[in-house]
Amino acid sequence: MSGKLIHLPKLEDPRGNLSFLEEENHIPFKIKRTYWIYDVPGGEIRGSHAFKESQEFIIALSGSFDVILNDGENETQFNLNRSYYGLYIPKLLWRSIENFSTNSLALIVSSIPFDQKDYIRDFDEFKIIKNEIEK
Repeated sequence: MSGKLIHLPKLEDPRGNLSFLEEENHIPFKIKRTYWIYDVPGGEIRGSHAFKESQEFIIALSGSFDVILNDGENETQFNLNRSYYGLYIPKLLWRSIENFSTNSLALIVSSIPFDQKDYIRDFDEFKIIKNEIEK
């Protein structure tokens, strides 16, 4: 399946810790877009789609949430709750983000600029596309 947790550098300091990420060093792509999700009402789910080309890296900058990945057959859940690691998600994985804690902040960096045509928003269509590509 593959999403992969990637630990980022963590510089500890009594004044406060610092973490960072560098494209093509800590994450395996050049960053073309950055966005964040916040103020998610209790019980809401974000995502629920896959990308044809985009790769993403998701970090919980504050609070916590779960990222559920599905490859069309298997499902894996990741709990993100620290700002010194994140989840790398390659293209063609269905993703949902849920169980947001109060005041959580999800930072997402993407390998391509926004392109509505890159989204697959129907799970059955996702499975068909994935099966065609894997043949």
